[in-house]
This record gives sequence, C-alpha cells and structure tokens, in this order.
Amino acid sequence: MIPKIFFKYSALFDKILRKKDIGLRRTKMLSPSEILNYIKVIEKLWHKDEGRILRELSKLTHLKWEEDKIFCYVVGNSIPFSDPLTIPAYKNRPTYFIDILIHELIHRLFDHPKNLKKIKRVRKYFYRKYKNENKITRNHIPLHAIYTYILLKFYNKRRLKREIELISYLPFYKRSWQIVLREGYKNIIKEFITSINK
Repeated sequence: MIPKIFFKYSALFDKILRKKDIGLRRTKMLSPSEILNYIKVIEKLWHKDEGRILRELSKLTHLKWEEDKIFCYVVGNSIPFSDPLTIPAYKNRPTYFIDILIHELIHRLFDHPKNLKKIKRVRKYFYRKYKNENKITRNHIPLHAIYTYILLKFYNKRRLKREIELISYLPFYKRSWQIVLREGYKNIIKEFITSINK
C-alpha cells in the first residue's frame, strides 16, 4: 500500500499555532489566503514524484506504509512535525516545503505502530554506536542518511546542501548531518538495513 498525501488548511489549527513562539528563524508568515494558494503550488510539485518517492522509501527501509491517506496540514507558523503531519508554508520556497515533507514522512514511516518493533532494533544499534551523542542526534543519523539518498535520487546535491545549511543553527541536527557526511549515507543505510532485519 502506498499512501496518498492530501494537503489541508485548518483555520482553527493555524490560529492556535500562529500564537506560539516557536523560536525558529522564519520569514514572514503567509496569510490564510496565501496559504491556500501555496497549497496549489506544492500539490503540483509533490504529486509529480509522490508515488515514486513513497515506494522508494518503503523499499529502501524494508518498512511498510500502513495508511492509504495522510493529511498534511499547511500552516503559517509551526515547527514541522509528523503526527498530525504539519508543515509551515515557507514563503517563496515551495521546493523546501517538499524536502521537509519528505523528512517528516520518514519519521512517520518509522513511527507507525506496525513498524516500531523493527525500528526499536535500529534505535538500539544506533544508540549503542553513538552513545555519547544526544538522543535527537542519534535518532536523526539513520533518518538523515535515508533523506540524503532520496534527495539525491529524485532531486539534486543543491537541495541537499540547502537542507544542511538551513538546519545548521540547531546543534543536534547539525551534529547528525556531520556524522552522516563523515561516515557516508550509504554505509549508514547498510547498518540500518542490517539492524532492521536481525
């Protein structure tokens, strides 16, 4: 089963999140009407590659999608998170939105209840190997390796570089990227697959 992503705007959800001080570097928030127009842009971008990306993620990770529909809330202000799938509209950067969507979908694939037993083995391996690193860093090492593979396969090095640069002000994410770049994403994916299939 490969899910279909549906982009949604909820005025109430957006209003609640706009009041939060999330402490992130953000450009000016889009208005509700601008978000609705933004959704039209990202839908076109995403649906070109949606099936191929979601199929590749399942194949690469040896994990199954267990949902046929996933709703993605597009809001003016929020940190991105995977459940409920929520991503802010990045003004003038719809391709960046797509990249963040991929990141959050990897989290969602990992955290599906039917995949948790396998992911527990992965986390145990990476927690042991990187025991001196912060939990956020350890969790993101395999995720960033898989993310690298997907961005390079479907897009380009420039988008990968942009992602690494834009997140570099958050130390635990920056550290995860440093490890992935040092050790090699292909090597980390091999370790991921070995530990998931034990």
